[in-house]
Amino acid sequence: MAQQSSSSGSDKAVSREQLIALLNDDLAREYQAVIAYVVYSQVLKGPEYMAIAAELEIHAGEELAHALTIAKQIDYLGGMPCVTAKPVKTSEDAKEMLRFDLENENDTIRNYRQRVRQCEALGEYALAEEIRAILVQEQEHQIDLATALGVDVPDVAKPDQRA
Repeated sequence: MAQQSSSSGSDKAVSREQLIALLNDDLAREYQAVIAYVVYSQVLKGPEYMAIAAELEIHAGEELAHALTIAKQIDYLGGMPCVTAKPVKTSEDAKEMLRFDLENENDTIRNYRQRVRQCEALGEYALAEEIRAILVQEQEHQIDLATALGVDVPDVAKPDQRA
């Protein structure tokens, strides 16, 4: 599970440079998601996981599109997109892998909700809209994973709730 950095959880205004750093953290998380979804979609075994495995392949492509969008916005802000993914957890247990994915999606949603507020505070309304569009897909991923696990969709507005 990715740890939320203290700077990404703050409601205070950020500078353009801080926003670039936070977006690079988000980009590293998108890279992590691409890798996780590629691997998990191929190693989930058993008839009960065939539907979610196929869905994870779709998620991988969507996460790559998110990474491209975030990298483009980092460049627009005058920064250099990062090149390193956050660590990817693996497991022999399919449910555990799906829980890892759900926890990562929860963190991503929390961070992007914060990023929207930070972008708007800087007057970067178009960037906030780009992130809102990503949020729609991230929440769809969250729903898909929670459904596959047979759990309620976590309320990520409560920072301590974990899947």
